[in-house]
Amino acid sequence: MSKKAKIWTGVIVLAVVLLGAGGFLLKDILLMSGHASEEFEEPVTVQPVALQELGETILVTGQIIPSDEQKVYHEAENGEVKEFLVAENDKVEAGTPLFTYDDSAIISEFNKAVRTRDLTNKRLRIANDELAASQKQLRDMKKNPEVTKEEINAASKEIVGLEMEIEGIRDEVSSAQQSIDELAVQKEKLTVKSKIDGTVVKVNKNIEPSENGSSEPVVHIISSGPFKVIGSMSEFDTVKVKHGQPVVIRPKVYKDRTWDGTIESVSHFPEGDQGGMEDYGGGGGNVTMYPFTVTLAGDTADLRQGFHVSLEINVSDLEQSEQIAIPHMALDMDEDGNEFVWVINNDNMLEKRTIVLGEMSDEFAGVAEGLEPGELLVTNPYILPDKGLEEGSKVPDYVNESEGMQDAETTEEGTVEEAPEESEEAPADEPAESEAEDSEHDEAQ
Repeated sequence: MSKKAKIWTGVIVLAVVLLGAGGFLLKDILLMSGHASEEFEEPVTVQPVALQELGETILVTGQIIPSDEQKVYHEAENGEVKEFLVAENDKVEAGTPLFTYDDSAIISEFNKAVRTRDLTNKRLRIANDELAASQKQLRDMKKNPEVTKEEINAASKEIVGLEMEIEGIRDEVSSAQQSIDELAVQKEKLTVKSKIDGTVVKVNKNIEPSENGSSEPVVHIISSGPFKVIGSMSEFDTVKVKHGQPVVIRPKVYKDRTWDGTIESVSHFPEGDQGGMEDYGGGGGNVTMYPFTVTLAGDTADLRQGFHVSLEINVSDLEQSEQIAIPHMALDMDEDGNEFVWVINNDNMLEKRTIVLGEMSDEFAGVAEGLEPGELLVTNPYILPDKGLEEGSKVPDYVNESEGMQDAETTEEGTVEEAPEESEEAPADEPAESEAEDSEHDEAQ
């Protein structure tokens, strides 16, 4: 091949490359400007109207706690612990002794008070006997005419003195009994008892007594009743939550298990020391958090204190039931602000349908009136004006999200006739373009 022919060949190859690149660039420009071929246009999409459960729920997190618990702390004024009467994991009932303090000093005082009371009672009996004898003597003196009046008055005064002495002794007995009762109460307090039915989860035998008391409990008991869940929710959720609303509890340690519960309470006061406000969710806004409590139902034997859970709270005013629900994106609105939807009827005609909305969720809108299950609902009504489609128009083709592409025209056998696409005609032109390139190549040679 001559040098001149080689140059011409290189020029032609370069031109072909540049033309190809220009073609791809032009194609991209057309796509961006909205003038691309129909194969890149968004089709009309529909889906059959269906029933589903619809209701508003909010999601929060929480932690499982016992329904009740008892933490017993060391009381320095009671001295040292003498004996522990329970161990960890023991089942106890209300009134079960847990541990005792050293009660030797109290017992000594108690016994002394008892002896004092008994001695005083003995003196009281002697005084009563003397009083009875003096009263009998006075009666005998009054019967004896030889006894003078002065002797009778002296005997009477002696009786009065004995009666006063007896009253004083009775006060001593009462005081001694009061001391005994007080010491008995103190002695009783030195034996610490459980106030609830439950399980002993902690026994700390190494706590040293101190003047300020201990920061850790000596014995910790959790109740045997059903667990509860505590957590906090935002101010936006508190206005939706009411006492008794159902809750679905999902422990994080169990992937496929749920427990039922109900809202027990939502505090009217913010949690912690927020001062009324707290950063929440990282969204740049301030949201106040409020504590809540949920009561669990059923068997909670597989749950443990401290488990973290997620909660779904049904805040819908309506009972959870199946109802017609459509995607929010399928809703359209007229100039008067009335909401409606587009439906493709059995004749493939576009029909504008006024609806009455019902319950709402984040994804779906409930329809109380205006639609029936099975009807084909247009889910992207925003493209209808671009396609020149209006009420009464026949929809040439659409995509059923549950089945795929459908055409308005069907064959007698019921099969779908797919409209030929422009891209399918391209192979017919390829030979001509190929022959032209070959002839130009030959002329160059």
